[in-house]
Amino acid sequence: MSSDPWGRVDETGTVYVRTADGEKVVGSWQAGTPEEALAYFERKYEGLVVEIGLLERRVRTTDLAAKDASTAIEHLRTQVDEHHAVGDLGALRVRLDKLVSTVDSRREERKVQKAKQTDEARTAKDALVAEAEQLAQSDQWRSAGERLRALVDIWKGLPRLDRKSDDELWHRFSHARSAFSKRRKAHFASLDAQREDARKVKEKLVAEAESLSKSADWGPTAARYRELMESWKAAGRAQRESEDDLWNRFRGAQDVFFAARSEVFAERDAEQVENLKLKEELADEAEKLLPITDLKAARAAFRSLNERWEAVGHVPRDARPKVEGRMHTVERAIQESEEGEWRRTNPEARARAAGLTGQLQAAVDKLRGQVDAARATGNNAKADKLARELEGRQALLDQALKGLEEFGG
Repeated sequence: MSSDPWGRVDETGTVYVRTADGEKVVGSWQAGTPEEALAYFERKYEGLVVEIGLLERRVRTTDLAAKDASTAIEHLRTQVDEHHAVGDLGALRVRLDKLVSTVDSRREERKVQKAKQTDEARTAKDALVAEAEQLAQSDQWRSAGERLRALVDIWKGLPRLDRKSDDELWHRFSHARSAFSKRRKAHFASLDAQREDARKVKEKLVAEAESLSKSADWGPTAARYRELMESWKAAGRAQRESEDDLWNRFRGAQDVFFAARSEVFAERDAEQVENLKLKEELADEAEKLLPITDLKAARAAFRSLNERWEAVGHVPRDARPKVEGRMHTVERAIQESEEGEWRRTNPEARARAAGLTGQLQAAVDKLRGQVDAARATGNNAKADKLARELEGRQALLDQALKGLEEFGG
């Protein structure tokens, strides 16, 4: 008979293992010595030790599901309980019981973790739904559309909730996206209609612009082009493919007209510069008539100069006031000389001036006598009042005398 601390082999070849409940039959060994029998069943025990160690490591270091871990534990426990190995089977049961506790603890931890993840997922999905419903009312079509697409990707990355809650939130989320898409579609449909209307309006504007491009009626046509441009701006944009083509035609028609006008105006400007030189020469001659000494000769000379002036065409607009002002100055001097001559030779005007002067002289003489009489009687207050009135009448008399001198005395 052979034995070790955990088992023995009797004389019949029966192998036993020692446990806390006494010896248990492990099996029968007839093929060799008792030592070989014990060694065989000890190796089976060592195999169980290795399997339990591997399972302990998997539970500790991997995400092995609790259900799978429990199944593995029960499988090993069955092998231990069947007593087909020689060794400390009680120690193996202790390790398996401890492993059961560890799995249960991990199961509770994962349950708590899952509940936490579910709460976080619910909060995140509530926030996504709220943002989607807000974006559904936005008119920022591009940025809001991009953000809604990003929200879908975020949603897909979140854990599912219970079916009812997840379905309810997804329904709201999907409804918000659909509402936004419907509003955006309606907006762009309306925009397309507006752009089609704009295209029709601009087609007409282009047609008129092209019909005016050969016009030589520079002023009215330029004004009409300005009106067409205002109408173009007010019409809004057409579809992109039409807008560029219409604008090129519209702008091209204007360019044809304004290029032709610029060429004509350039020729006209050159002519007007020459006209300015001629009118400056005429103004030089006119200014030599000043001061007026011989009215008749000056009048005749200016009339000749003015006829030549009228025969000269237009001058540049910015130079016109100065050169015309020079001629007007000479013309006014001649007119003033004519008015002075008329006053001197008009008997009716001279008679009226003489009559007024006589009346003022009589009034002055009378007042002067009244002043002297008042002072003679000592009434100085009255004398001062009459003296002030005398001063005013004397000023009028002096002015009248000066006017009378213009008639030759």
